[in-house]
Amino acid sequence: MRGLMMGQRRRYGALAVALALALGVAACGEEKEDTGSSAGSGDETANSAPAEDCGKVTINENAWAGSTANVYIAKAVLEDNLGCEVDITKIAEIPAFQAMADGKVDAVLEDWQHTDEYKTFIEDAGTVVDGGPLGVEGHIGWFIPKYLMDEHPEFASWEGLKGQEDLFKTPESGDQGMFLGGDPSYVQKDKELIEALGLNLKHVTAGAEPAQVARWTQLYKQNKPVLFYWYTPQFYNQEYDLAEVKLPERTPDCKDDAKAGGDVEQYKCAYDVTVIEKLFSKKFADSGSPAYDVLSKMELTNDDQEAVAKAIAGDKEDPEDAAKAWIAENQDKVDSWLGQ
Repeated sequence: MRGLMMGQRRRYGALAVALALALGVAACGEEKEDTGSSAGSGDETANSAPAEDCGKVTINENAWAGSTANVYIAKAVLEDNLGCEVDITKIAEIPAFQAMADGKVDAVLEDWQHTDEYKTFIEDAGTVVDGGPLGVEGHIGWFIPKYLMDEHPEFASWEGLKGQEDLFKTPESGDQGMFLGGDPSYVQKDKELIEALGLNLKHVTAGAEPAQVARWTQLYKQNKPVLFYWYTPQFYNQEYDLAEVKLPERTPDCKDDAKAGGDVEQYKCAYDVTVIEKLFSKKFADSGSPAYDVLSKMELTNDDQEAVAKAIAGDKEDPEDAAKAWIAENQDKVDSWLGQ
């Protein structure tokens, strides 16, 4: 998944998971022919615009469940309402910028603000267009189960952890409380934060994200205390009731990625919030396609995305079915994208 996170992106992943760097354009699933029945209900609106009015739209799917949710919601809306033919590619985050510049990809619906690429492709070359916020906001933080927050409301702030670190002891942490870190490939600074805050916690790494999830969910199911690196959006947030521990306010020189080095005091602050952006190829933006107008207006909340992502990745529903179920329950929102 996303490894998350934020600004520089983990997977973020922050929350980036190590993604394939090859510029391989792989179609996701079967190409779907528009037969006029794709809406599954015989709704005449789905057939009101012939396919040639929209043509083919290529959307890139990133390697995490939230991106899959975005893409299949967009696919269903474009196919069923505009008669578009939607292709889905799977290109890694950074190579996707060149693919947009080359006209091989029309849209990326979830970008975590890759600063260098924005300068190269948006500001300098003008081959990629910033389509504005998707509405989803990414954020890394320290989390505990909601049942633990109910028992210890003082944990709403990191200051409330002081003197109570023993509550988080595990076999892995010895005489200290355990802080369960994120996937080592993700943006993080928790070792530095623990030191700067003077907390008696041992930073423990379970490994890649699936191992980390397995560890904290095991403790959650046992109704035990656990303090861990986590982020939003993430579909597990729909399944587990979590609460965030507030970290110190951000400062102008605040850093989020310990790989940047420097004084530990520069990491003594909360992680930043990343506004997720939509990106389009300049060619697509200038094409006059009605799909561009709809995707420009497309907006989702974190809850919207997480609900669909959970259905796909957690409940193993078919992505198209999950997207259409969400659309059926949120038709007013979709109508606003369609200008209705």
